[in-house]
Amino acid sequence: MHSSKVSLLFAILAISAACTENRYAQPLSPEDSIETFDLHEDFVIEVFAAEPHVWDPVEMVFDEKGRAFVVEMPDYPYKPEPGQGRGRIRLLHDNDGDGIVDESVIFADGLPDATSLQPWKGGLIVTSAPHIYYLKDTNGDNKADVKEVLFEGFFENNSEAQITNLRFGIDNWIYAANNGQAGEVTYTKKPEAGTLDMRGADFRFRLDTDQFELESGTAQFGHTLDDWNNKFFTQNTLHIQQAVIPRRYLERNLHQSTMNVNANISDHDFDMFQLTPPPYWRAERTRRRNIQYQEQNLDRVEHADKYFTGASGGTVYNGDAFPEAFYGHVFTGDVAGNLIHRDVLVRDSEKPVFIAKRAPEELDREFLASRDPWFRPTNFTVGPDGYLYVVDYYRQHIETPVSIPDDLKEDMDFYAGENHGRIYRIRPKNETNRKSAAVDLSTKAASELVEFLAHPNGWYRLNAQRLLLEKPDLNISSAVEKMATDHSDPRARLHAMYVLDGMKQLNVSVIKKALNDTHAEVKKHAIRLAEQHTDFKKELMNLTGDSNPIIAMQAILSLGRFSDEATITTLGEQLNLRGEDKWFRMAILSSAVGDDVRLLSVLNEKANFFSNEGTWQKEFISEFAHIIGAKGDKAEIEKLIALLTQPSLPHAKTWQTLSLNGIAKGLKRHTDENPELKVLLESIASSTEEADKNLDKLVSLL
Repeated sequence: MHSSKVSLLFAILAISAACTENRYAQPLSPEDSIETFDLHEDFVIEVFAAEPHVWDPVEMVFDEKGRAFVVEMPDYPYKPEPGQGRGRIRLLHDNDGDGIVDESVIFADGLPDATSLQPWKGGLIVTSAPHIYYLKDTNGDNKADVKEVLFEGFFENNSEAQITNLRFGIDNWIYAANNGQAGEVTYTKKPEAGTLDMRGADFRFRLDTDQFELESGTAQFGHTLDDWNNKFFTQNTLHIQQAVIPRRYLERNLHQSTMNVNANISDHDFDMFQLTPPPYWRAERTRRRNIQYQEQNLDRVEHADKYFTGASGGTVYNGDAFPEAFYGHVFTGDVAGNLIHRDVLVRDSEKPVFIAKRAPEELDREFLASRDPWFRPTNFTVGPDGYLYVVDYYRQHIETPVSIPDDLKEDMDFYAGENHGRIYRIRPKNETNRKSAAVDLSTKAASELVEFLAHPNGWYRLNAQRLLLEKPDLNISSAVEKMATDHSDPRARLHAMYVLDGMKQLNVSVIKKALNDTHAEVKKHAIRLAEQHTDFKKELMNLTGDSNPIIAMQAILSLGRFSDEATITTLGEQLNLRGEDKWFRMAILSSAVGDDVRLLSVLNEKANFFSNEGTWQKEFISEFAHIIGAKGDKAEIEKLIALLTQPSLPHAKTWQTLSLNGIAKGLKRHTDENPELKVLLESIASSTEEADKNLDKLVSLL
């Protein structure tokens, strides 16, 4: 009997071990993994690079010489000990020209949490929290011998939410995703500039002018700019958002209740068409959580699959190899769903935002979905050949361990696959010959680079512009100016304008012509560039009334630096016309007169504002009052109260109550040294009775 029991026990243990081993799939070869891909019927996907030439890749860039650099992140998901970071940058070589990498060299290593690359002056700018470095090979051995700290002080305690995604913008700034994380950032070349508090924002900088500042958006891992510098980004469950208003405008009025200008522009939200089943740990964790939600009577359900949870690497396609119908679309990976999603961007005809839609042929499927659960599309890039390159991290697990119950982690190896990694190339199926990525813009004269500003592939346009910025040649100014004013392609006109701006050769006549451009996006940027001059104030005022919302929005933002009576009148009129849209309200409130009571007077005089108790009017008054309260200026508060207590004011009780609550919320930041004010604010928060009397009490305590 004893022997039978022992045998039974071993049998149970053997079955248990077999079940444990089979919980998670094993890796496939690159070729076998491709066989699991369900790809859009008009395209093919092929291996560009794979292990052993690339491991743990999270981003790839092609520099001006057409060289492919890859940043690898083998330490994920754990934080390496100081000095022990294993992050690497590889330089990939295709020696026989067959389109497949056959050699790689380590360009740099020992980089903790390195995540992103941007070519600059023959080297690479690299994000590696808490730093941004500049690396360069000066002796031609394909290994970096220069390592310079550019910026330091970025958040570094979560590898999924650190500084990353460097992108060179058409406006000559380099943009980076920061996920809104806190950090006190300094620029080593300009220590006198002090520190920059990064909380709640992304980042941008210019090395040619030694500038750095906050940028709107809280991009996590996936941050892209279209041809017109509109910014889109990914953040786990929110696979595509737009940063509607640049941060520099919001900085003019820091008393607004929020700086959040993130717009979820998807019209299909969380649904995705995943082909892989959820991994065991996720299915089990979800089962447990849903039981807990039911026991707590919470109106909440968690989904283990078929919902975006690991959106990553959103990238605008602006190459010239895909059919024209795909130009400008955003490709985003979901590393948990093992797929690539495509969004078609459509301008909202009434609002200053885009709408992200599924393509008609992808209403019930994805652009690419894999049955291989190790497929982890973290990022994308468009190459000199115009193809879309997919960076596949290729790991068994992609979740941070801190979010998984301990018992479920017992049979999970979070480093499983650290010696794997793939980069794929997607190209049209109907091509007869594959295009080559071999190119070298570094040998081109400045006059030749100017011509590339009109290239149909955005890779050429941006790299040519960057090279002209790095080494300005004033001899090309006339040719660039001619392109800015006369070229038939609006993209070329815009690139040329910013090349002139970067060389400090942009004159009033070029801006003036661009303010009348037939393309709305060119006109928008002309308005921004007109901010350098006071001569265009009249044009800005006129353009605030443009029927195109993106032109009107930019004109309002740019006019917002003025504070004279004509500006107040213009902005008041536009607020009355466009106030239903929260982005226009926010733009006007960010202006130099956004906290000026005279703005309300104009609204009332021109449009009898207080006669309408509409939703947007109430929201505007609440926010305006909050700003006045946050400023803490007694004289300004008295002006607002005087306006709201006029005997003839329609619906006075409504406006007084809204203003009282708004002022009280704004004043909270001023209660530390005024206990009586704190008590009154607490009283107001609990009751809105006798608003007019409480307004008087507020003034007496200031």
